[in-house]
Amino acid sequence: MMSMKNSAWMAILVWLLAGWSSAAAQNVMPGQQVEQVFTADDSAEVPYLLYLPADYDPQEDRKWPLHLFLHGRGESHGPLDLVTTWGPPRMAARGDDLPFLLVSPQCPADDEWKSPVQQTRVIHLLDMISSRYAVDPDRVVLSGLSMGGFGSWRLAADHAERFAAVVPICGGGDPQDAEQLKSLPIWVWHGDRDDVIPITESQSMVDAIRAAGGTDIRFTTLEHVGHNSWSAAYGSPELFQWLSRQQR
Repeated sequence: MMSMKNSAWMAILVWLLAGWSSAAAQNVMPGQQVEQVFTADDSAEVPYLLYLPADYDPQEDRKWPLHLFLHGRGESHGPLDLVTTWGPPRMAARGDDLPFLLVSPQCPADDEWKSPVQQTRVIHLLDMISSRYAVDPDRVVLSGLSMGGFGSWRLAADHAERFAAVVPICGGGDPQDAEQLKSLPIWVWHGDRDDVIPITESQSMVDAIRAAGGTDIRFTTLEHVGHNSWSAAYGSPELFQWLSRQQR
């Protein structure tokens, strides 16, 4: 028969192992970008990358800004680590010290970010991350390139109240959404020689938002640049300085 003392030690051991298993399953360490899977409300599994700042400490009261990144079509066709090809996930993968949480989901190859299904899943993922980690809800920013640029326009228009700023890169949206977007800080990027998504897609959004009374919108036209305008955008220290100043 097990003594009461041994029973107590066994209970403690089980509790410690359970806690260790839970932490191992999450496998999220500050300063690292790790692969995760989120089960959405429709039971679909959403793979995503999660990065926590190097000095993130869940025991502190500090709240952190969060950057939600939507990749382009090319990063849908393959394993999750393809999402590190461009943008902030690439920066985290190469060891950059990012001063914000970074969430980078992967869109299925047979769908696109602007679809209602993917939009809902991304919002549910954002809700989960915001409830589990020390996220400042007033400093959540959104960016995306190409297909992710389209997704960023759509998500920002439908959930403008969730974001402090949005950066749509070589994407496009619906000019009729201008009223919902006019009060949101936006920085648009597009190459003037883009033969995949014409620069007029971005220009029409900028024009519509300004016509609706929007004044906090910037449009960077990259001369002699084709579809890859994201290298210049995410390579700009000014962009991240601007994002760090935004607050809902």
